[in-house]
Amino acid sequence: MKKGQKLYSKAKKIILGGNMLLSKRPEMTLPGGSWPNYFSKAHKHFIWDLEKKKYIDMMMFVGQNVLGYANKNIDKFVTKFSRKGNISSLNCPEEVALAETLIKLHPWSGMAKFARSGGEANAISIRIARASTKRDHIAICGYHGWHDWYLSVNLKNKDKLSNHLLPGLKPHGVPKKLSGLTHPFKYGDFNQLLKISKKYKLAAIKMEVGRASLPDKEFLKKVRKLADRKKIILIFDECTSGFRRNLGGMHMTQKVYPDLCMFGKALGNGYAITAVIGKKKFMKKAEDTFISSTFWTERVGFLAGLKTIDVMRKEKSWRKIINLGKYLNEKWLDLAKKYNVKINISGIESITSFNFHSKNNLKYKTYISQEMLKKGYLASNTVFLSTTHTKDLINRYIKNLEPIFKNISKFEKNNKIKFLKGPVCHTTFKRLTD
Repeated sequence: MKKGQKLYSKAKKIILGGNMLLSKRPEMTLPGGSWPNYFSKAHKHFIWDLEKKKYIDMMMFVGQNVLGYANKNIDKFVTKFSRKGNISSLNCPEEVALAETLIKLHPWSGMAKFARSGGEANAISIRIARASTKRDHIAICGYHGWHDWYLSVNLKNKDKLSNHLLPGLKPHGVPKKLSGLTHPFKYGDFNQLLKISKKYKLAAIKMEVGRASLPDKEFLKKVRKLADRKKIILIFDECTSGFRRNLGGMHMTQKVYPDLCMFGKALGNGYAITAVIGKKKFMKKAEDTFISSTFWTERVGFLAGLKTIDVMRKEKSWRKIINLGKYLNEKWLDLAKKYNVKINISGIESITSFNFHSKNNLKYKTYISQEMLKKGYLASNTVFLSTTHTKDLINRYIKNLEPIFKNISKFEKNNKIKFLKGPVCHTTFKRLTD
């Protein structure tokens, strides 16, 4: 057993869940003991495991490093100023600078609040909405973190969140009295949202602008009008989509503006920083409630956020990853056509994935990770692109992927062929049972 596998075996005994992020558990990609699990170094799109073996990372979990791992410009900037002290009895001036920068990028907004994780930012936005409207009910569309207000959806029905990236989650530990306060609706189904808004006095409509697909402008406009008519706070969750289609929120490309918006992941290029920005009239009302945390004041996150935006602006990073994503999608489709396998592609350009039209889709996803690992790739059916990826790299990736597609074509014709060396991976965000 290699070092990474030994360490994970130990981790599962002493760390709740084995690690801190569900989507980074080997069970989500390649169960069975061959996944490297831990890194010793990461740079650009390369990762070295504890055995010092080098891999090309096509997954870049979970999209936080748009500018690649260990970006020298960001790291140098953060190191230079953090050496002067990271946290103290006084505030760091960089938090004001980052607030000004985000507000300037989003002229509809007027104030900001910062945290260190997407789940925290989402919880903050809900607190603000409820404090501002004096209402309790929330309509949601998409994935918005792990907190009680969100997971309470599954108190009545454990499958309510199944269409929001969270199949099978059990709301153990969530107070039963929260049941019936959060109401999911399907992206694009305005009538479903309308029915919810007629039945309940909503504090907020909270939704991802786009994840499985590009934004639907007409749908967003309808939602905006509904929110205005019923005095509901419209919240856009751009923790995942932010800075991937433009410099800021993807909603800016659609010219549909929320009342509150969250950013995370890409904002700090691997450093912990998230933001809630919003209209002053709503943000200021939230001063009457309690939203505060010690480590929201540390300096590193603000430094990273400022420099990340600066580097993105200079490099036009969103253009690079959009073009790479379009190119990658074409290559996937070419492979599928060549070997007569049916796939569907989803996501925005730089967060793109494919699935097979087959009952064996999860098995094939696992097989891809199994075989690509042998070739020195960390890969699955989803790719989070960074600016350090290139067309040449994608061409090499596709070349290595081609014999796998060829074999999958054979497996579809003969279901008796055994091709997996271990268990099948779990579906996205499915609760682990071991």
